[in-house]
Parts: sequence; C-alpha cells; structure tokens
Amino acid sequence: MSSFDEIVDRTQTPSEKWDKYKGKDVIPTWVADMDFKSPPCVIEALQKRVREGVFGYTAVDDETYDAILAFMKRHYNWEIQKEWLVFTHGVVSSMNIACMAVEGESVMTTTPIYPHFIKAPKHAGREVIAIKMKEENKRWTFDFEAMEAHITPTCKLFMLCNPYNPAGTVFTCKELEQLGAFCLKHNLSICSDEIHADLILNDTAKHIPIASLSPALQECTITLMAPSKTFNIAGLQASFAIIPNTSLRKRFKETMGSMVGGINLLGIIAMKAAYLEGDAWLADLRLYLAENLKLVQAFVAKNPKLKLLNQEATFLAWIDASALHVKSPYDFFLEFGVGLSDGEGFGDKNCVRLNFGTQRTLLKEILERMQKAMDNLKI
Repeated sequence: MSSFDEIVDRTQTPSEKWDKYKGKDVIPTWVADMDFKSPPCVIEALQKRVREGVFGYTAVDDETYDAILAFMKRHYNWEIQKEWLVFTHGVVSSMNIACMAVEGESVMTTTPIYPHFIKAPKHAGREVIAIKMKEENKRWTFDFEAMEAHITPTCKLFMLCNPYNPAGTVFTCKELEQLGAFCLKHNLSICSDEIHADLILNDTAKHIPIASLSPALQECTITLMAPSKTFNIAGLQASFAIIPNTSLRKRFKETMGSMVGGINLLGIIAMKAAYLEGDAWLADLRLYLAENLKLVQAFVAKNPKLKLLNQEATFLAWIDASALHVKSPYDFFLEFGVGLSDGEGFGDKNCVRLNFGTQRTLLKEILERMQKAMDNLKI
C-alpha cells in the first residue's frame, strides 16, 4: 500500500476544495489542490519551527535561496542566481503584477486556459488577445499562424502556461524555441507560469524553462514557480518569480510595492524542506499520479462521447464532453455527485477539468459516479 493511499478526512478542517459542497453528497474534484499529506520532511520541519513558539517577521535565509538554486540545477539544469528571485504570495498575484509591470495595451495568451490568464490582464486594464490552441498528434500545441495574424504593435506581453493548464501538455524544445522566436520578433516580454513543472507524468516529456533556452529569452522572461502544487502546500502561499533582467525585475518589484509582501515564515520553512529533502517523495508521487491518470484514461476510453488528449503532466484532466450535447457538462456530472471544474471559466463550456490528485479509492468512486451519469444518458 502506498502512503498516498492514506485517506485524509479534510472535512474536519477548513478547506476551500471540500467546503464548496459541504453537506451535499458531492465529491469535490475541482481546484488544483491534492488530497495527500505533504512530505514528511515538510511536516517535521514545520512542527519543529512551531515548537519554537515565536513567529515574528522573518526574511528568506541563505539556506532557502541555496535550496531553490540547487533544485533548479538538479531538475532542469538551469543555473539561476540568487538576485534573480522575487518572493510572492502566489503565482496568481505574480501574474497580476507582471501584467501591470510590463507596458503595453494588450496581452497575448492561449485558450482554453486557467482563468487567471484572462483575468490578470483585464485587472491591469489590458486587452486580452486569446489565441485558441490547436490539436496536433493528439496533444495541444500553439497555433503560430493565428498568433501571427492577431499580434498587434501595442501587445508587449505573452503569457505562457507550461506545463499547460488545462490539458497537461509539456511543450517540447522545438515548440518553445518557435514561441521564443515569435516573442523576440515582436518584442514581447514573456510571463511563464511553470508551477506544474515538477509534475511530469510521461517519461518521454521533459520540462524546459523557456528562459533557459537562450540569453535573449532569459532577458525578457518572468518565470513563475512554486513548491505549492508539487508538495501540496498551496495554503502556505510560498512562490517566487525568477527575473534575470535587472530593469524588468525592478519594475516588477516597484509594481508590488508594499501591497504584496513576501512569503510567511512557515512558507519559507516548508519551501526549504521540500526543495532540500523532497525528491524521493516527489518521485513516488509522480508514479502514483501516473497510475491515477491511467484510470481516468480508461474511463474516457469506455465512453466514446468523451475525449481526453494525451496528457504529459499535472494532476488535472481536461475532458471534452461536447459530444454529450448537454447544456452544461459540469451540471450534468454534478447531478451524480461529482464536483468538477466547469470549463466555461477556462474558455470552453463543453469541457470539464478533473483533479485526479487524490487517493485511488476515492478516484475510483468519482469515476464510478461519472460512469453512472454516462450510463443514464444512454437510457
């Protein structure tokens, strides 16, 4: 039995994921929040720090910086420097800061996509140029022809999600080089959300930070990373931006001002422990998630009216339910006790996103309920 099979009753403590359907016979499988305990090294480090009993203002220490630098080198062969790091509460706030920090009247991104890629530019008063992804070889990729057709002189920022949320594409070196060439040609800065980088589930895929491809791309890229999804510590609000360009980093910090603080002290402790000692746990997690994904793929394969493209990363499955011809696939499955993410907020109301980062017994129950919904449709 895997340690990831251990059931954790999250209804006994406040939980955004589990509180949404409180008191209802609905299994939540929406927000990108796993149901597993964090690594023992993280829990032990937090317990040790809590026992000290003093929780005053705390700065990020050198050991934490070193842990981040070593993790990036170890996993992505990317040598970053301490001064490139800017700590924030989370990737979402960082996306909003980036949209305000980079000048220009519009921002280009792809769709369907995690809703904050659309919300953040709008909050900054920017027009959103949303380019629909295209299906190629049973996976999603960029439509460069459409990007070239819709780019405008006032667009100064491209917002990238890699690995892709939803759909789980891990962009290849060739795809990223082509995207990089497009951005350099049109003088675009890049804000690259790479929060799911550590969760590669396919041995043939490899995460490549786009900023690591060339000095030119390094100078125009804001890379957003965090241990939050990887080690299930999202509630500790610990993330960072990697910004090599001095002037871009300065604008990012000035935009933050005093409105957005750094990481809280327990977030620092958890981040350091995870990056220093969490590799073995992470390797086991990837294997467990890969097996869970197989269950989701088998369920979709049994139901021809559902579609799931090849997935290379993340614990989030993007299921196309357009062939069901129902008003709302989200509502359709909700009636049978499964609380998925509604695809409408991502840009496609005919899809749903399923979080399979949960115990296998619970995932099987989720899929059984979804199968009942599908069987009911056939009656």
